[in-house]
Amino acid sequence: MSTVLERIEQHAEDIAGYGLANEAEGQLSDGAVKVLRDVGIMRMLAPKTHGGYESHPVEWAEAVMRLGSLDGATGWLGGIVGVHPWEVAMSDPKVQEEIWGEDQEVWIGSPYAPMGVLKPSDDGFEFSGHWQFSSGTDHCQWLFLGAMLGDENGAPIMPPKMKHVLIPRSDYTILQDSWDVVGLKGTGSKDVVVKKAYVPAYRVLDFDHLASGRAPKEAGLTNPLYHVPFSGIFPLGITSAVIGIAEGALAHHLAYQRTRVQVTGTKIKDDPYVLNAIGEASAEIHAARVVLLDNVNRLYDGVAAGKEFSFAERADSRRNQVTSAWRAVGAVDEIVARSGGNGLRMDNPLQRFWRDAHMGLAHAIHVPGSINHVSALGQIGHEPPPGPMRAMI
Repeated sequence: MSTVLERIEQHAEDIAGYGLANEAEGQLSDGAVKVLRDVGIMRMLAPKTHGGYESHPVEWAEAVMRLGSLDGATGWLGGIVGVHPWEVAMSDPKVQEEIWGEDQEVWIGSPYAPMGVLKPSDDGFEFSGHWQFSSGTDHCQWLFLGAMLGDENGAPIMPPKMKHVLIPRSDYTILQDSWDVVGLKGTGSKDVVVKKAYVPAYRVLDFDHLASGRAPKEAGLTNPLYHVPFSGIFPLGITSAVIGIAEGALAHHLAYQRTRVQVTGTKIKDDPYVLNAIGEASAEIHAARVVLLDNVNRLYDGVAAGKEFSFAERADSRRNQVTSAWRAVGAVDEIVARSGGNGLRMDNPLQRFWRDAHMGLAHAIHVPGSINHVSALGQIGHEPPPGPMRAMI
């Protein structure tokens, strides 16, 4: 049986060819969706009990990178939508059956930002909220939505208690005109709205249990894949897509520069300054890939050996991941700046990859300040204060 990465290579020309259509439609085209289903990337982190592969996270990251190098939006959904089966594996078996019982190809989207409130109601909750950035939502039949636990009046409980809520397509509305952006247009990351939906308690996961590593233990999962910290797996899909996009930008830059002659009459092959920039950018993008994959490999090997990662160690892991993204996109900027005006014409794919890379870097998980701050505190033996400084670690 061929691997997911091998199947992606078999469809590489088609995936790249759908890029313009994805951007024009503001969501993945039907052809791109079919290819993603055919290559199987959405099953890589899914449990074997529901047709998943339970792949090593490095294999998944490499597949996301390759998709991103062919088309940014396709890689982004491979990373964002592709990570959710990992968390569904920790959910109640009843909701797993609801999602995949009849169709193991069902996709689950998100956003995890806690923009909704769960109000206790009967044996479950009344749920309302408005979320932005639900990537691939038109092609998903379920969502993970971030929420705050509320009181009987619907006011968030303090201190905050964050939850992840699984909700079917029938219980939310997609705002179709809510995705008008400069990059990653083909991801269709639209707003979704929920109004007083009933959510049974078994469809609600405690975020603290995910972050601390309790959730996979409580679910009885034994594969080390599911014991890699949430802060190591969820960002991995996003950053892998960004690094893949950087690799795609480099590939298009090289293709353009092979025959380019500057207005001075100098061929690029004879310009040592451009060649130096290409060499440096190639090294930076490669280094970003190596650091990201090494980072998750260490997490996987650690949990496989029975290690529990401390908060400080998770912060260092996030530091490495965030830095990889910035490193790769910075390298893209260097080569784009040396592509001349024609490199930014709309018929040159380079400009699309450049825009997609910067849109991906703008994701909340790539904000470096607090991550570097917390990592440095840990290195000098200090705990960060409670609250926002601990977010996404």
